[in-house]
Amino acid sequence: MKKHSILKCAGCGAVVEVLDECSCGENCTFTCCGKEMTLMEPKTADTAKEKHVPVPSAQPSGETKVVVGSTLHPMLPEHYIEWIEIIDGPRTERQHLAPGGAPEALFQLKLKPGVVVREYCNIHGLWEVKI
Repeated sequence: MKKHSILKCAGCGAVVEVLDECSCGENCTFTCCGKEMTLMEPKTADTAKEKHVPVPSAQPSGETKVVVGSTLHPMLPEHYIEWIEIIDGPRTERQHLAPGGAPEALFQLKLKPGVVVREYCNIHGLWEVKI
């Protein structure tokens, strides 16, 4: 299982991230609620692109601002962005969001080639953009 892989339990809805790549290859499995967890493949675009794909922008301060969707994603109790993260090699920054807030976050990591920005929607799953 690769580092930064995201898995979800079909039973309780728990979401976990792999922090260290394992050496067992593709035969690695994780279980929760007595069932094998599902590996979430990041989506990058579809018909709902305008509301789910992270939109990162470099700020004059050197920080990176990430807004979810070119049309802002809803932040309702039943449908919202749970978290946004930015990955730059060995460094990861993540911010958890809550219903009623804005679907955006500000990060210390600079926006540059090779950076990966991901977000997790509680209904539509994992979305990512690679710079």
